[in-house]
Amino acid sequence: MPERLSPASRVSGEICLPGDKSISHRYAMVASIAEGESRIHNYSTGADCHSTLACVRALGIRADEQGTDVTIHGGGLDELKAPAADLDAGNSGSTIRMLSGILAAQPFTTRIDGDESLSRRPMERIMKPLGQMGASISARDGRFPPLEIRGAKLKPIDYTLPVPSAQVKSCVLLAGLYADGATIVREPVRSRDHTEIALREFGAEIRVERRVITLQGRPRLTGRELFVPSDLSSAAFFIVAALLVPDSNLVLRGVGLNPTRSTLLDVLASMGASIQILNVEQQDGELVGQILLKHSRIRGGVIEKETTAALIDEIPVLAVLGAASEEGLDVRDASELRIKETDRIATIAENLRRMGIEAEVSPDGIRIPGRQRFRAAELDSFGDHRIAMAFSIASLVADGPCEIHGAEAASVSFPEFYRILRQVTA
Repeated sequence: MPERLSPASRVSGEICLPGDKSISHRYAMVASIAEGESRIHNYSTGADCHSTLACVRALGIRADEQGTDVTIHGGGLDELKAPAADLDAGNSGSTIRMLSGILAAQPFTTRIDGDESLSRRPMERIMKPLGQMGASISARDGRFPPLEIRGAKLKPIDYTLPVPSAQVKSCVLLAGLYADGATIVREPVRSRDHTEIALREFGAEIRVERRVITLQGRPRLTGRELFVPSDLSSAAFFIVAALLVPDSNLVLRGVGLNPTRSTLLDVLASMGASIQILNVEQQDGELVGQILLKHSRIRGGVIEKETTAALIDEIPVLAVLGAASEEGLDVRDASELRIKETDRIATIAENLRRMGIEAEVSPDGIRIPGRQRFRAAELDSFGDHRIAMAFSIASLVADGPCEIHGAEAASVSFPEFYRILRQVTA
């Protein structure tokens, strides 16, 4: 279903965005194996996080929803039940990768699958460490969903991640909850630490020293009342919109400002963005605050190495900003983009081309010259939520109305996106 978007004269207002997708997934999973009731406020409205809830329910856990409040009635580490059918992770890589850590320890066999897009995403990165812990996992062609997970009594491991991945780290830590002794995960680069924070909030004994995480197995996890801050990855689209469109003045309230996620704000500030952070406080272990934004002249620059890993979800919309910047944007070390919901390097380049924007693609990156102007065009999400939203933002500065085909893909993470976008550009 296409969305038709016209150029905007300004982006303004004061808005509160939906709950953080990454945090919502983790709270739901940990709450399902904690003892007692957990109440999660501002749970993500995205389809991916509801795939996690559906899987939790299929494993015998009661999860009640009232608006964006979710109540999960956990029974403890050992109370999950064998599902009556295959678990369906939908489009959610977070669901299948992280939940597999819990499934690997169960005294039953589980099959977990997803939609066509998810079935093309490789799973070796979780299969290897879970196999070392004692689980037996088979996959289509040895690497793709569906996964058949034959649970076992797990043993702790000392595992060094071959590439930075918060999902793989989380998978190993969730499996480590069931192992007797200390499970250790070593990161080459610090990745988002929502799992470590969530486990600590629910009562796990976990220690983080630089890039080494040590988790003691078999803790008693206890249900909690928790608040999910607004999603900074979702906020990225509105941040870029405010920076791009002249005369913009936008306030985002209650946004998660976890230091392992806020690289986006640091990078944009270094490029000349007018960003103010106010009223920062800690809620349930996570930093939350208010972001004030104004239209800015952006220099552009290079995103590479650790910065690329930290910004991997934001690169589609940063590519749009890069084309309008003074010096352009050069994204390197981003081969991970090739195995997202789409090959995002290819889909970014294709939509830029349709809008008359030059871009040079490499196997692990994309270089976009600056000072370019966006032409009105028919654009395609290619079924990818972040591509849909990124090029909706590009449409705001095109020379005429644009159509986004497959715009409904945005609902995977942000069903309210187009409503809020029209609100701040009215």
